[in-house]
Amino acid sequence: MSLHPVVSAVTDRIVTRSAATRRRYLALMARNAANGIARPRMACGNLAHGWAASGEDKARLTAGRAVNLGIVTSYNDMLSAHQPYGRYPDQMKLFAREVGATAQVAGATPAMCDGVTQGQEGMELSLFSRDVIAMSTAIALSHGMFEGTALLGICDKIVPGLLIGALRFGHLPAMLIPAGPMTSGLPNKEKQRIRQLFAEGKVDRAALQASEDASYHGPGTCTFYGTANTNQMMVEIMGLMMPDSAFVNPGTPLRQALTRAATHRLAAISAAGPEHRPLAQCVNERAIVNAAIGLLATGGSTNHAIHLPAIARAAGITIDWEDLDRLSSVVPQLIRVYPNGSADVNAFQAAGGMPTMIASLLDAGLLHDTIPTVSAGGFRDYARRAELTGEALSWRTARPSEDTAVLRDISEPFRTDGGMRLLIGNLGRGICKTSAVDDSRLVIEAPAAVFESQADVIAAFKKGALDRDVIVVVRFQGPDANGMPELHQLTPTLAVLQDRGHRVALVTDGRMSGASGKVPAAIHIGPEAQAGGPLALVQDGDPIRMDAVSGTIDVLVEAAVLAARTPAPHPPAGVGTGRELFTLMRSRIDSAERGGSAMLEEMELALDEADAAAAERESAAA
Repeated sequence: MSLHPVVSAVTDRIVTRSAATRRRYLALMARNAANGIARPRMACGNLAHGWAASGEDKARLTAGRAVNLGIVTSYNDMLSAHQPYGRYPDQMKLFAREVGATAQVAGATPAMCDGVTQGQEGMELSLFSRDVIAMSTAIALSHGMFEGTALLGICDKIVPGLLIGALRFGHLPAMLIPAGPMTSGLPNKEKQRIRQLFAEGKVDRAALQASEDASYHGPGTCTFYGTANTNQMMVEIMGLMMPDSAFVNPGTPLRQALTRAATHRLAAISAAGPEHRPLAQCVNERAIVNAAIGLLATGGSTNHAIHLPAIARAAGITIDWEDLDRLSSVVPQLIRVYPNGSADVNAFQAAGGMPTMIASLLDAGLLHDTIPTVSAGGFRDYARRAELTGEALSWRTARPSEDTAVLRDISEPFRTDGGMRLLIGNLGRGICKTSAVDDSRLVIEAPAAVFESQADVIAAFKKGALDRDVIVVVRFQGPDANGMPELHQLTPTLAVLQDRGHRVALVTDGRMSGASGKVPAAIHIGPEAQAGGPLALVQDGDPIRMDAVSGTIDVLVEAAVLAARTPAPHPPAGVGTGRELFTLMRSRIDSAERGGSAMLEEMELALDEADAAAAERESAAA
């Protein structure tokens, strides 16, 4: 089927906007390939250091004919999602030898968990960790010992960080090799019910802990459809992992077979020849649009309204929230997984998973089917289901959904839109995830209650001060102010107020978790209060109207009255728990809509200066 006209128009808009920066990026990757660090151009001493401890692979490495894969791992054994990666490098070395290749662990990155740090001081490091991961990836790959890159990462900031770092070495082929979600435990809806009861004081801490332990109970990602699982979906729909590998549980024969196939395939596309597929060519404008469409069709995490622009920028591509909003108007929601429903990602996988969804979107002309992928057959391979017969891995054509309560065809979607709206008004620009919000709550008008931390909101709730129609404003939560921590701790509290029959919403320049859902929220508001945004002028009692139907967010106060107000003073910067180490990042960071990255902002300034210097040299030579 021909491409949907809106998808085509948005893609063209991105291509036009990105023309100069994309051309510059591809030229730099061509320079890396021709003249950058690589084994054939390294001195003997450099090489000796690089393979001194390579054991049985040393002969292949010294001969210089075999592909060497660099593994960048986010393994740690504290976090359930990353714990399965502990054995991957040894397994992948064996799998590489099967096809005459070698593999080495190039380096490791941090992998922090927003679930562990939620509501704690450490959460203020969360968004910044993405830049640290990107830089760690770059350091690992800077050794130049590799012809291909295997990325081992799965959760919130880790996958975007790995991709951003790998894209600066985009002359190398790269694949993400997932670990999969944990098996189903306590249903997510029941977990949320217990959290609300605890917020109301109706169950004790022991009951809450038992509920949380029953939900998060083993190796793998959390089973709700939050940022971690949205990551996996997006990388698969961009064609950067093996087909149908995102949501296979850890420790299963199928998972190991997919890891083996990924290692073999990465070796094949890393070798010189017709199969060679540099990451820079795979992550193009069409792949970024496919990622956005996947985000919308699945009702994915709003964190990707920040991460996707950052990933795109690393490839010289510029997207904005208007692109997401336009796509959302035509991309229907095809899955219903918590927080957009009661099922979990394992139920989605059982119903048909990514192949069934991709097949439906392709048939409707809502995905680019011409993107270069790591799979041999191109993007149509991703509409095929992986299966294991004995020890033989194969793929078959995707079948229709086996559970339409979880996964539907394009002809009968759960929603006719993608459930993500751009809000614009006198409070700035923000994002609202509508996919889990009841239609009756898409328009909220109520007096403001203004706070500068989520702890203050919870304290006011416990005092009964919020037991009414209210729009809770939490400001000074943007990247410049405190690193933009998630405010997910507010979800049970605000849900209690909503369940009491009140008209409730949240307005903030901060983030919400990918697990947040039924309470309407205008998030990522920019300019943020710390940078002089209008949220700093809002006062208690000001009426605010949040309209996710028309796409507006306004404080209903005369412009002259607002202009006469003195902005609220900035809270002091947080110190302790290492937050002071990230002061430089806070002071140099750019907006959430551009990806919330100090690193990318400064990188682009350096590239602009290099371009200007080159132009000056050319002019002088002429």
